[in-house]
Formats: sequence, C-alpha cells, structure tokens
Amino acid sequence: MSVNENDCLRSGENKMGQIASFSVNHNKLEKGMYISRTDGDVVTYDIRMKRPNGGDYLPYAGMHTLEHLFATYARNSEIKNSVIYIGPMGCRTGFYMLLRDAVGKDEAIAFVKRAFSYISLFDGDIPGATRKECGNYMEHNLDDAKQAAKDMLIVLQNWTKEQLIYEK
Repeated sequence: MSVNENDCLRSGENKMGQIASFSVNHNKLEKGMYISRTDGDVVTYDIRMKRPNGGDYLPYAGMHTLEHLFATYARNSEIKNSVIYIGPMGCRTGFYMLLRDAVGKDEAIAFVKRAFSYISLFDGDIPGATRKECGNYMEHNLDDAKQAAKDMLIVLQNWTKEQLIYEK
C-alpha cells in the first residue's frame, strides 16, 4: 500500500469523494427502478425491491436464489450481449443491473418485467446452485425469490422511463 493510500484510510479520516450511490437520499427512496449513473456506454440501473431503512429486507437465501435466476436469465436473453452485470445490493434492498446503452430505457424496464415474471413462475433446479458452481450453494430459497419477484412485478406494472430518475 502506498503512503497516499494509507493517508486516505486512517481511522476517522475520509479524503475520498462521495460515490454516486451514497448521494441518493435514501429517506425519500421508494421501491422502483432507477438509473443511478451512466459511465460512457454503460447504464447502472438500481432495482429497488424494498424501501431503504424500512426494516424489511430481502432475505439472504431468497436474494441469493434471485441473483442466480436473474443473472442466468439475463445472460441467456435477447439482450445478453449488452448485459455487463447483475448483482445484489449489499443493503439487501434490491439489485444492480448494468447494461450497455444500446438497450433503451423502455426496453430495460420491459426486460426486468420479463425477467421477474420468469423468476416468479420458475420451477426446477436453481441454475448454478451446486457445490461445484456456487460458493454458498446451501443457502438458497426459491419460494422467497419467487415472492420477491412477484412483489416487484406489482411495483413495475406501469413503470415508465420518466420514473427512472431518482428524486432529489
């Protein structure tokens, strides 16, 4: 570690700038789908499935299963070449979805609806959930994943690209 990195990491000091996701007012944030940032041709969508700091969070095992199903669906979909990343938020309120901007905003919303519909109806073996394929293969819950997807489909039912903007 260099001297400058050590300077930034001293206890009680923060010489680093605030990252974009921490500048969103989580007190005002509701369930929904939002654009949190655009970097070149990559758009980061925040899929907020739970209200931040509301006491109700995605259960670990269900979130893990939803991650496997969502990522597998995305990587096998019609937009697979534009998918950069699908993964859970550490706060357990939703998922990040990074797509190339070749996927339009309306198309991104429609895609998430299709993905969550697929997840809500999924029956069978969870993709990538064996000991060989997964670092925590025993912590999965398909019923919780399906319920979270169903709940989010209600939120996104009439979602529009105009609603993708975070309220300040």
